[in-house]
Amino acid sequence: MTATYSPSAAAAAFVAARRAARFLPGYPGPTPIDLAQGYAAQEMAIGLWPDRIAGWKIGRIPPDWEETLGEPRLAGPIFAHNVWLAESGAVTPFPTFVGGFAAVEAEYVFRLGADAPAGKVSWTEEEAVDLVAALHIGIEPAGSPLATINELGPPIVVSDFGNNAGLILGPEITGWRARGWDSMRCETIIEGIRVGVGGAPSIPGGPLSALRFLASHLAARGRPLKSGDLVSTGATTGIHDIVAGQTAKVDFGPDGVLLCRAVPATPLDGPP
Repeated sequence: MTATYSPSAAAAAFVAARRAARFLPGYPGPTPIDLAQGYAAQEMAIGLWPDRIAGWKIGRIPPDWEETLGEPRLAGPIFAHNVWLAESGAVTPFPTFVGGFAAVEAEYVFRLGADAPAGKVSWTEEEAVDLVAALHIGIEPAGSPLATINELGPPIVVSDFGNNAGLILGPEITGWRARGWDSMRCETIIEGIRVGVGGAPSIPGGPLSALRFLASHLAARGRPLKSGDLVSTGATTGIHDIVAGQTAKVDFGPDGVLLCRAVPATPLDGPP
């Protein structure tokens, strides 16, 4: 008899592994076959995690998967304890699951200044931008106890908090509304080697297209966006693997430079 996917079992296994700071040798049981199953596990894991949601990450679904799944993007929660404010010139440490997956992604991050109306599921970019208080530079440390998470596909990514391990929040981009996205460029450097170049135009449709998606997606889940939420709009130079001990730099040109270092995660014995 073929075992069926259990969102509750997957959620419990990922949460336990994250809390214990240990890797998983494989997916815990049968894998989700679609995004609905992945989000079912994500919702259960949110309920098990001892922290509040401070924002959301948005990821791009590869074109071959997009045709199968019918969605261009995916989302995952960012928890408050794993939001770090970058200090000028300082290296921000972030935890990684040794034996699991870890990467850094250069991001443009919206900070919201208004609640999305409850029940509003359909959004335009013009409506979504009215929720925004500021735009920041940032780094998403992607991470999971499962080393093969990205290889297994978007439903699996979704089921483990969207493969998110936090957010390094940099300074605001002043006057961003008057600037074109083409003016926002960045590059990622790991251990002195440039591994990716891009910018806001690298996000399909631009950052506001990502925000519009998220507003609709979360409304359909009964989790409308809230004032103060941080929205990491998508990788702009690629997803760059990193291991504990390595240092990364993301240079956003005139908008700032962020430095970070991967360190081994430690067990979470109680509420953060």
